Amino acid sequence: MILSASRRTDIPACYSQWFMNRLQAGFLLTRNPFNAAQVRRVGLSREEIDCIVLWTKDPAPMLPALDALDAFGCPYYFQFTLTPYDARIERNLRPKEDIVKTFVTLGKRLGRSRVFWRYDPVIVNDTFSVEDHFRAFTALCARLCDSTESVTISFVDVYRKLKTPLIREVTQDEIAQISAAFSRTAGEHGLSIRACCEQTGLSSYGIRPASCIDLETIERLCGRRIAAGPDKNQRPGCGCVASVDIGAYNTCKNGCVYCYATANTAAASTRYARHDPAGEFLA
Repeated sequence: MILSASRRTDIPACYSQWFMNRLQAGFLLTRNPFNAAQVRRVGLSREEIDCIVLWTKDPAPMLPALDALDAFGCPYYFQFTLTPYDARIERNLRPKEDIVKTFVTLGKRLGRSRVFWRYDPVIVNDTFSVEDHFRAFTALCARLCDSTESVTISFVDVYRKLKTPLIREVTQDEIAQISAAFSRTAGEHGLSIRACCEQTGLSSYGIRPASCIDLETIERLCGRRIAAGPDKNQRPGCGCVASVDIGAYNTCKNGCVYCYATANTAAASTRYARHDPAGEFLA
């Protein structure tokens, strides 16, 4: 089993103590996100888990637990989203300079091949232009290139629930400009670049499709073959293999205005405040 922790909420930033407690307990309970009455028991013994994929915008709360996670003995890696947006877009994150330092610390701790950078999503609006992205991406590549081997990008999806003037569709011309510049800049810094779930092919810019829960990476970390097929529950264009996601929607306190997993930030903050780190459920 590949454990995804998690596409639905930021477990390293918000629920790291709960996660480590559940590893020690050897199981957790999770609800079907579309049918709360349907509960699944997920075994967490070392024999049951092949690899853990940790998704986060700020893993600082989990850094003290890495020794214990290593002692658990299961391969793991981080998908680390780091963008240049301020509190208008990502409302409750620490200052980005502090998060950059955390990224560098994590890269030194785990090595470049176990920390995957996500510049995701790419948003263009009245306060963050294409040129702003050129400058920000170049600066971040320079800061992070010794801490990661790759960067994954995607352009913002405008979901129906996103009722904010801060989010609009990125035009095809903007996608072309950004893709060409990002591919060139990533290459100059020794980073491979991929795109997540982009229906518009970006291969002409040297950008391959991404697979964030990546079978090749997992088999390399495990040192053996893993039986895992495509994840049929993800968006069209997703290259990930199947995993078990242990998160819960509407529980992340990061407050990102583009988030598909949190419909109501205030409600998510309330659920976070009521969270029991010793509980069997995340929330």
